[in-house]
This record gives sequence, structure tokens and C-alpha cells, in this order.
Amino acid sequence: MSTSLAPSSAAGRSRQRLGQRFEQYTQIGVTVLLLLIMLIAGRLLYPNFTSGQAILDLLGKNVFLIPLAIGMTFVILSGGIDLSVGAVMALGSVIAASLLQAGWSPALVVPIVLLAASSLGLVVGIMISRFEIQPFIATLAAMFLARGLCLVITDRSIAIDDGFFQSMNLAHINLWEQETVNLRGRVRITDVYTTPSVVIAVAVLVVAFVVLHYSRFGRTVYAVGGSEQSARLMGLNAARTKILVYVISGTCAGLAGLVLTAYSGAGYPRNGIGTELDAIAAVVIGGTSLSGGSGTILGTIIGAFIMSVLTNGLRIMSVAQEWQTVVTGLIIILAVWTDILRRRTRA
Repeated sequence: MSTSLAPSSAAGRSRQRLGQRFEQYTQIGVTVLLLLIMLIAGRLLYPNFTSGQAILDLLGKNVFLIPLAIGMTFVILSGGIDLSVGAVMALGSVIAASLLQAGWSPALVVPIVLLAASSLGLVVGIMISRFEIQPFIATLAAMFLARGLCLVITDRSIAIDDGFFQSMNLAHINLWEQETVNLRGRVRITDVYTTPSVVIAVAVLVVAFVVLHYSRFGRTVYAVGGSEQSARLMGLNAARTKILVYVISGTCAGLAGLVLTAYSGAGYPRNGIGTELDAIAAVVIGGTSLSGGSGTILGTIIGAFIMSVLTNGLRIMSVAQEWQTVVTGLIIILAVWTDILRRRTRA
């Protein structure tokens, strides 16, 4: 009897995996379609909106959102949420700026910031995993803690003039050449370039993609988010996984703080207010389910790019900041509603 059920069970699991992959690819396809529609609309309004340099400049202006969204993807896939990433990013920026101003070497500043951010993530993960505190409450407490520490360090902007951090944002890495036409109709050949900050963000993306989709830890994250009880019954270490995803989120937020410091040339304690919502929006728009267990890094990056394109387009059209926030809120509501409908259909 057991031998007759085994093939059927294996076939059922195979069909389930295929169904999940098809659903993920469908979600990514819808997200890509939305991005293409936005890019086409932007190009119709502004011909240079989709030029290679314009796209890379857009990535450079919002490069801090990429590590934030990547860390948030791990957390949401595990069935949690992290409201502290914006404050941790600001804390990393303030720590980096204050140490650099005091004459510390970037070789020491960078690991100190990453260690501080990951340690805060570790504390949050232990609170959630060991003491069974709700992620919303634990990360809300961490958000206030990080903001408070920012103001303890300084209540004003700290400017930096370190060459290494300046080069992260100002150095040009030439990629290819493109032809541009000016207003007089003259054709110019210019270099399309990016900055080291964007390269660092892409490197984090590649590492996160491999870890999440091609490692045992990544599979465990999906299993815990899908059903923590089932993951435990399968012998998976759900507690350790939940701790590690918050460590990853904290580390990514610290990295975002370093990138933000390089971009702005200063550390400011009120940086990053509301960016946790932008990160959550990027993850949800990218097709990751808020209930956990379903989503992809690729979808998150496309979602982050959609948020960047939307923000840039609204700024070009001189839309007031408050209405930009309203539009972002409506998009989040639409993404959550879509996720609810998808889960109901699956059930």
C-alpha cells in the first residue's frame, strides 16, 4: 500500500512545485508589464525618460532602496515584517558620518556600521523567535530605539569629506557609448556610466538571489513562511531561520545607510523616515505575499524600480510631495488587494 501511494504523493508534490513556479512567473510577468507601461508613458511625455543614462541615474538616486527591499524580502517571505529598516539606515548613516568626521578610516567605519546594524537585527530576531513577540511590536520598538540613538549621537546634519565615500557616488564606471540629439538636432556621442554604489547594490542583489533561490537556507525561509509548524515537523530550524532573516534585514539596512551617506555626503538623524514603507511597497508590488512563503528577489527588484520610476515621474510632473505619498499608498493598497485575491483563488 505504501508503494502505491509514494508515486502519487511524489507526483502531487511535483505538480504543487510546478504550480508555485508558474504562479511566481505570472506575478513577475504582470510586474514587468506594469513597469513597461510606466516607462512607455514616461517616454511619451519626456523623450529622454528611458535613455540608458537616465535609467542609470534613476538607479543611482534610489540605490539605497535596493538593499532595503532585498532585506525586507527575506523577512516577509518568512512571514514577518520589519518596520525598523528606515531608522536603522539613518543610524548607519549617522554612525558613519560621525566616525568619519572624527578621523576614522573607512576600513573601520564600514564594518562597524554593518556590525551595529546586524546586531540590532539579531536582537529583533531573538525577541521574535525566542520570546515570541509579534514582529510588528518588536520592529516598532527597534525603530524607536534606532531613531533615539540617532538623536543621541547628533541632532543635526554631519557633513563628510572622505575621499572613499565621495568616490562611491562621484566616480564614473563607463559601460557603453550612446548617441544623443540636442535641441539643435546635433548628434553627440556620450559615455553611459554608473557609480560604484550601483555596482555594490547589484552585487548584493546577485548574492541575495543565489542565497534565496539556490541554498538550503533560502528553501527554509520559504518553508517557514509557508507554514512554520510544517517546517518544524520536517526538521527545519525555524527559530534560527527567523533570527537570521532579521540579521540579514539589519545588515542590508546598514549597507543602505552607507550608500545614503555616500550619496548625500552627510549623515542626518531624520533620514529614511517612511522608507520602510517604500521597501514594503517594492516587495509587495513585486509579487511577494504578505502572508509569507511566496515571492522572488527578481520581483522585488522590479517592484523597487517601479517605485523609483513612479517617484521620478511624479517629481518631473511637479506633483506635490503629499500627493506622491497618496499615490504610493494607493499602489500599496492595490498590491495588497491583489495578494488577497490571489490567496483566495489558491485556497
